[in-house]
Amino acid sequence: MKNILMLMAVVLLSACNAPKPESSQDDAANPLLVDSALPYGLPPFDEIKNEHFAPAFDQAMAEHSAEIETIATNPEPPNFENVFVEMERAGQRLNYVARVFFNLNGTHTNEAMQAVQREYAPKLSAHSDAILLNPELFARVEAVYLDRDNRDLDAESRRLVEETYKDFVRAGAQLSEQNQSRLKAINAELAQLGTEFSQKVLAEVNDSAVVFDDVEMLAGLSEARIETAAAEAASRGLDEGQYVITLLNTSGQPPLSAMTNRQARERLHQASLARGTRGNDNDTRAIVSKIATLRAERAALLGYDSHADYALEVQTAGSVDRINDLHANVGPIASANAQKEGEVLQAMINATADEPFELASWDWAFYTEQVRQERFDFDEAEVRPYFEMDNVLKNGVFYSAEKLFGITFKERTDLPKYHPDTRIWEVFEADGSPIGLFITDFYARSSKRGGAWMNSYQVYSGLLGGAPVVGNHLNVPKPPEGEPTLLTWDEVVTMFHEFGHAAHGLLTDVRYPSFSGTSVPRDFVEYPSQVYEMWADWPEVLENYAIHYETGEPIPKALLDRVMEAALFNEGFRTTEYLAASVLDFELHQLTADEVPGPDELADFEAAVLRKYDMDYAPVPPRYRPAYFSHSMGGYSAGYYSYFWAEVLDADSVLWIKENGGLDRATGDHFRNTILANGGSQEAMALYEQFAGRIPGIEPLLERRGLLESND
Repeated sequence: MKNILMLMAVVLLSACNAPKPESSQDDAANPLLVDSALPYGLPPFDEIKNEHFAPAFDQAMAEHSAEIETIATNPEPPNFENVFVEMERAGQRLNYVARVFFNLNGTHTNEAMQAVQREYAPKLSAHSDAILLNPELFARVEAVYLDRDNRDLDAESRRLVEETYKDFVRAGAQLSEQNQSRLKAINAELAQLGTEFSQKVLAEVNDSAVVFDDVEMLAGLSEARIETAAAEAASRGLDEGQYVITLLNTSGQPPLSAMTNRQARERLHQASLARGTRGNDNDTRAIVSKIATLRAERAALLGYDSHADYALEVQTAGSVDRINDLHANVGPIASANAQKEGEVLQAMINATADEPFELASWDWAFYTEQVRQERFDFDEAEVRPYFEMDNVLKNGVFYSAEKLFGITFKERTDLPKYHPDTRIWEVFEADGSPIGLFITDFYARSSKRGGAWMNSYQVYSGLLGGAPVVGNHLNVPKPPEGEPTLLTWDEVVTMFHEFGHAAHGLLTDVRYPSFSGTSVPRDFVEYPSQVYEMWADWPEVLENYAIHYETGEPIPKALLDRVMEAALFNEGFRTTEYLAASVLDFELHQLTADEVPGPDELADFEAAVLRKYDMDYAPVPPRYRPAYFSHSMGGYSAGYYSYFWAEVLDADSVLWIKENGGLDRATGDHFRNTILANGGSQEAMALYEQFAGRIPGIEPLLERRGLLESND
């Protein structure tokens, strides 16, 4: 049984199908408390209102508590069926309500929903603790666990016993009553602080948008992008002739690559870097410090040296030392490559600027594009017309999925949406049998959190049945009405990446809901999605979607070659900005409660950590700084390294796929049957070895990122 608080994470690891309990007449007015009549249990988004969530949470928690009490007080001797299977069946309504609420709160929130989140985050924490710290329930769990060798359990059932027991122990089931009391208080406060942090980050990214009073400051941006900036200013009630550039949650901002005015670039970039540290109502530094302190205290209560040790115990990496070694070995190599790239950029500045200046972080993206144009004859604006969003989705992502897995997609315009910009697709097997629904939500908006992610509204399991309903979310700027949505190459790759997560959710085939879909270790969940990125530039796939939106001509091979060559030029930067954020997250979570820096010490902590790993190179700031590092303060605490760790597996897998058939059903079905279908029902690395037949090394990744030469 997964902790109910995991439903609050971006990737929802606990899963079960739509609610089944009987409904009363009063419940019938609340669409969250009755079975959805829509296909695949799709939530009735058109009927759900803000006022439905609080009573739905109240009733769902009460029902779940009653179900758990029945299991805990069952007079029959404990066995696998009456303890573990019944816990898997319990809480169906609560999982459904929580899944709908937290997904909508991330994709299209409002003040009323945020108020519900603030109220119910600590309540859900207390509810989870009441289950995991229930002594009668734990006694029954432990009895079966200790006798598991004498019970006739298949591999997946045995894993459920072992993983559930581990969940209880890690939640504090073996602590003294006094320590459990303190643990409950910590969990409740962390839930409240996590909610406050996420809401402040969203508010701050909206409030930090940069207003320009002169269109000349936006020189270099496309006419469509300038129109979007004008429309954003108008939507905020500003005067005609003013322009607003909104921010993404990363440190770097896409417009920086095109803006020719250096002063404008500096304003935009400094606004991005200052988020959460401006001393206003959205300053998050005190929250960051408090969360890290409480996590460290909780880890110590549970017998761990640090929160990082606690987190790594259940990850494929296995130990803190292994990740520290990874950071120490690769960080300096990446930084050295970034500095070499910086020298090239500085030379470009010296050769082209009227008055040469020293390269700064707000210059990096712009002069990278200048170097790419000169060295590779590459211009991002030349490429984007070949990447029209709908074409990339249908003839790229969907096409590759059909080639690999035989699955097809049909748009359902008859089903309700939570926002007009979303689309819903029905998914079918090769034989025409239905799989589930796939929701796409690609445009940025102020009510949506930053980044890109996948989530689930429903999942399949053999025990409970049901069908998967999953969503993919990007934050692509929406063009003016009537204009095509043209993607950057990075956005194309991100779309393929997120579909890799969706495939993990759609193609799951496990017995127990706790193992369904993406219910895998955090540092393995990114692996299938990173593998799926390879199909973005696979020749057969590219030929099918990289079509000029006006002329219908395919992208010239010479232009595509330049795209790939140009992308490798900036690998030092890309690796450094990512690893810089990764070490900040990991180092913060290795501290004891007494060592955690205070709000005013976070900047010094950041500088010291970057010096420690030879990544204190000012032109390349971390991809996220602590004050707006949602991964670190959320579900990826001590786990941002996961993307790099998963890429080790990904790079080796790409080699295997190229050696064993490439884009065909045999390859796709092998990946589906060994990785995707199994979810978390087996050890992650056992699944990998089952797929590839070998243990991966780091060399393929270093070669891919152009880092091997610097390692000699």
